[in-house]
Amino acid sequence: MTSAMTGALTGLPPFVIFYLGAVLALATRGWVRSILMLMVPVVGVIHMIALPDDAQLSVALFDQTLHLLRIDKLSLLFGYLFHLAAFLGIIFSLHVRDTTQQVAGLMYAGSALGAVFAGDMLSLFLFWEMLAVTSAFLVLARRTDRARRSAMRYLIIQILSGVMLLAGVLARYHETGSIAFDKIELAGVGAWLIFFALGIKSAWPLLHNWLTDAYAEATPTGSVFLSAFTTKVAVFSLARCFPGTEWLVYIGATMAMFPIFFAVIENDLRRVLSYSLINQVGFMVVGIGLGTDLGINGAVSHAFNDVIFKGLLFMSMGAVLFRTGKIDGSELGGLYKSMPWTATFCIVGAASISAFPLFSGFVSKSMVMVSALEEGHDWVWLALLFASAGVFHHAGIKIPFFAFFAHDSGIRCKEAPWNMLLAMGLSAAICIFNGSYPWVLYSLLPMPVDYEPYTAAHVLTQTQLLFFSAMAFIVLKLTGLYPPELPGINIDAEWTYRRLLPRSVKAIAPVYGRLDAAWRRAAIDAVGQTIYFARRHAGGAGVLSRTSHAGKMVAWVLALLALYLLIMYV
Repeated sequence: MTSAMTGALTGLPPFVIFYLGAVLALATRGWVRSILMLMVPVVGVIHMIALPDDAQLSVALFDQTLHLLRIDKLSLLFGYLFHLAAFLGIIFSLHVRDTTQQVAGLMYAGSALGAVFAGDMLSLFLFWEMLAVTSAFLVLARRTDRARRSAMRYLIIQILSGVMLLAGVLARYHETGSIAFDKIELAGVGAWLIFFALGIKSAWPLLHNWLTDAYAEATPTGSVFLSAFTTKVAVFSLARCFPGTEWLVYIGATMAMFPIFFAVIENDLRRVLSYSLINQVGFMVVGIGLGTDLGINGAVSHAFNDVIFKGLLFMSMGAVLFRTGKIDGSELGGLYKSMPWTATFCIVGAASISAFPLFSGFVSKSMVMVSALEEGHDWVWLALLFASAGVFHHAGIKIPFFAFFAHDSGIRCKEAPWNMLLAMGLSAAICIFNGSYPWVLYSLLPMPVDYEPYTAAHVLTQTQLLFFSAMAFIVLKLTGLYPPELPGINIDAEWTYRRLLPRSVKAIAPVYGRLDAAWRRAAIDAVGQTIYFARRHAGGAGVLSRTSHAGKMVAWVLALLALYLLIMYV
């Protein structure tokens, strides 16, 4: 396969710097590699800022032109976000001396950048699959049997999403003759295939188990990278392709609500955060489905804030796992004595995801909810209000409470390493800055912003919601009605292939076994009859094994020729 450059090279796509950094990381070791990795996102963002507005890179592939660089306000915002997320993730992982994680992390971040700057659907597909492959190594790098099995399930589902995306692109090209990465009307086989391909990566209900399965089994640093890129690339793609698609309003509202019930009963705190991630993506999907300027801005700004505060929460739990080797709420508690800084940063992340005033979630989540009210989706607004209260329970309270304060587990350990504390401190500072000075973030949004988050009504409503949610938690805890932290495995939609499918196979096994035995006997008998026929006619004195004189053969040829002429011309 060959490709040729078509068009002037007026800018280098940001993903190239990350891919080149990954290659160089293979050739370096120790502190040299660490400095190199830190420089990659710094050089990358400087290069991205310097790109002219009309920068482009086109590559001819067969009879198609792939546009690897497309710049607009939407792609630039996600470009800033992914460079920032990569920088914070690399700082958090500086103590790691694992080539697999370090190279995979750079390739993964670069693939996310390639996707958001892609100008056509085939280019998006290429980076879509690179996201799947590179991120799987962050799960495999934990090197446990559970992680290996989880990574394989994760990879299968991610590749399935890519196959559906490619099939949708090809079907749409057949229908319209276009592979443009632009708004798509939800009509035709191609559009629906693309819609569900994006839905898998967005972790829609019943398509979400890859996230809760894999993110909880990744390495402590791997889960920080995973929380930043895959679902946000999907959110970006939905905003690009399907803004204003009403189906997304109801899908997003469902996403925001259902994880609450599983997160409350979950013992693994990183799995709780995985459910919480789905909950937050639900708000983004609703905003995209509403399709208004306020809705899109809310979805995109909340995606930006979510990467930071969800990354901060995954960092705090990764630090706990790194120092204690434990992550179940039933085995933790009292760690504020050993890890006070980690506990403090975790609380900042919890306040941000819970949308406390002056924290980042407050200035973005409300944009989506106000847009839902303005568009007449009162029931959706109530669903999001319920989801906001729920996320305060399972992420705002449960995570810091059971990890650091619930009871004294007796664990005494060192504080997190300096690089982890630095990454958490920077993330916490960004959460507070975006919450206190949201106009900086608003200036980067793709649509004009006409929204004031700090109105008396909004502050009072949110404060009341948080107050009564906290009171409900206290009452449930004191009365013993709050689900206790117990070791166990909780499954939701996984029940279909972890319970239903094995039981179904077991139920039909006796019938299938009898049919299989009958088919095998019939096949063996057919083979035996074939062998017997061959031996009878071709072996020994069989008619096919006899030798004939040349004269007889000539006579047979003449007879057949005469028969042919008789049939054709008489």
